[in-house]
Amino acid sequence: MAAAEEDATVKEPLDLIRLSLDEKVYVKLRGERELRGRLHAYDQHLNMILGDVEETITTVDIDDETYEEIIKTQKRMVPFLFVRGDGIILVSPPLRS
Repeated sequence: MAAAEEDATVKEPLDLIRLSLDEKVYVKLRGERELRGRLHAYDQHLNMILGDVEETITTVDIDDETYEEIIKTQKRMVPFLFVRGDGIILVSPPLRS
């Protein structure tokens, strides 16, 4: 049982990612992009392979006449996605109770 407990401990930042394998994660990227998907693989550069991904892209335009911000969001589903680690800002593991 001690080996199982040791496997579930977080000693380094990437341990948190390791514990999220085969779980749904939230990934925030540069350029106002967000991903929610199942983490299949990652490496030390935080390159990731996600499956069943919902990508959300948020754009902010300014109306030329009223100068009001117009916020638009686009969503798409992607079966598999390779995410390059240098574009990642934040990775949130699934909630654990």
